[in-house]
Amino acid sequence: MAERNGKRPTIYDVAQEAGVATSTVSRALANPERVNARTREHVLTVAERLGYRTNPLARALPSGRTQTVALSVSDITNPHFFGVIRGAEQQTRAAGYTLILGDTEESPDLETSNIERLSGSVDGFVIAASRMSDEQIATLATSHRLTLLSRQVPGVPSVIVDHEDGTRQIIEHLASLGHTSVVYLAGPRRSWLASRRWHSIQASAARHGMTATRLGPFPPAVVGGAAAADATIGHGATAAIAHNDLLAIGMLRRLAARDVHVPRDLSVVGYDDIFGTDFCSPPLTTLAGHFEEAGRLAVDLLLGSRRGGPAPQRVLPSYLVVRESTGPALR
Repeated sequence: MAERNGKRPTIYDVAQEAGVATSTVSRALANPERVNARTREHVLTVAERLGYRTNPLARALPSGRTQTVALSVSDITNPHFFGVIRGAEQQTRAAGYTLILGDTEESPDLETSNIERLSGSVDGFVIAASRMSDEQIATLATSHRLTLLSRQVPGVPSVIVDHEDGTRQIIEHLASLGHTSVVYLAGPRRSWLASRRWHSIQASAARHGMTATRLGPFPPAVVGGAAAADATIGHGATAAIAHNDLLAIGMLRRLAARDVHVPRDLSVVGYDDIFGTDFCSPPLTTLAGHFEEAGRLAVDLLLGSRRGGPAPQRVLPSYLVVRESTGPALR
């Protein structure tokens, strides 16, 4: 039928061809145990012959499940999310689900509106690097199935890469090179990670007798690097830790334009180990993590979660990748 008239066959077409009611077709496809075996086999044979494919949203009406998961990321242009998206897609596919992807453009308002708009079309949400407040997330979690990625809120399942231990590794690396002054080029004001990283930098720097200063916030993108680099030069620190690799790459470009040699004049460190950090000039020292695994685990937690049960909070290890953008302090 689909080939004859160019239209996809509907449930009504199947019912007419099979000589049964549309409700019988619906039950045969969605709740086969409610239809006798002979009728069910007849309906399925007709549906296959016509090329009928069930609509997951229509199938969800009797079952309450759509076999679909939504993943929201704060900036789809950030290569950091490539691994997260791949891992999440692999896990949803393995579970027989479909993943839909949304870009919230660093906006908490877009996050909340997307959740409300899609709430009847998906079985749950993975929210990566959420910019919503703890209170907003906790409220939404009471009526929606949520898992957080790169964010923690009490009572909500989450997956993060260990930023505290990773930041300790960064500071220990810089201290071993003789650095006594470091600046942190902060990301968005609403970034949970920006806040946690700054607290970790302060604590680790204090243990090593280093001074630490927070500058910013700066856009977490290459375009923010010029202002971040200028602010760092004006401060006079010998080492800089950028909120993410994109910001660090933008800094490297600006520093080169201003004839500031990295790492002779200034050491630079990023977070995330995105694709291309080893192609920079110089290659970037950065904190890496298992982000594909984080995406897989976030989906696994979402599909396995039960309302009212304990909210697991998983922490994956991080590790410092030392490249040529860090070197001995000369002053």
